[in-house]
Amino acid sequence: MSTKAEKGLRGLKGLFANSAWPVALLIGLGAAAYTAWVLEVVLSTGLNPIETYVSELAAQDQPLGGLFRATDFTAGLLAFAGGLLALAGLLRRDGSRRPWSVVGWAGVTLFGAATAADAWLPLSCTPTVDPVCAARETAGLVPATHQAHAVSSSLAMTGALVGIVALTVAARRYGRLAPLARYGPVLVALELLATAWTLSAIALFTAGRGTWALGAGQRLQVLLVALWLGLLAYSVHKERRT
Repeated sequence: MSTKAEKGLRGLKGLFANSAWPVALLIGLGAAAYTAWVLEVVLSTGLNPIETYVSELAAQDQPLGGLFRATDFTAGLLAFAGGLLALAGLLRRDGSRRPWSVVGWAGVTLFGAATAADAWLPLSCTPTVDPVCAARETAGLVPATHQAHAVSSSLAMTGALVGIVALTVAARRYGRLAPLARYGPVLVALELLATAWTLSAIALFTAGRGTWALGAGQRLQVLLVALWLGLLAYSVHKERRT
């Protein structure tokens, strides 16, 4: 083997010997894919972003549903792989001394897996804009994927919240991931407020009292998750160790 080839091989081994590089790459790409819903700004979806669920973009009766299901699956798969890789490396090294980190990366992993599952459990119609769909959903006449989607979406957001809070606490407590330790608390506070808005709007809509800008609240919620994931990826990349 030539000297140049040997150097290249050593460099490649060194790149992946430390899991920080692939973790940062996977999480960063996952964050980007998780913002694919902003394409509704330039694409004609026919859905009002202020009033509709983000997941309605991927409904089976929507012309661009396949596109948004594909981006959801990609985002989930990337986040799952990045979270699992980071969690495995952490447990192998010093997980017992960093429980907040273990919980946080487990949350990211759960978020990724549940987000990927969402893509395979789409809504069949759009309940916030289609009264017939809403009535069928209330009467339990929609496919079982509606209930399954509600479960997977809840798990995804639960995982995201656990990851956001626990890894931000870990960054500050363990003196790691400096950008996350510095800016993470602001994103945590904003995410909790956006989640409260979204859950309140969903409860009001379910009770038949209108949408209360449900779509705006949920879009802010998922945007903040994506921003936090991007900050996490940058923090991991900068530190080169998880």
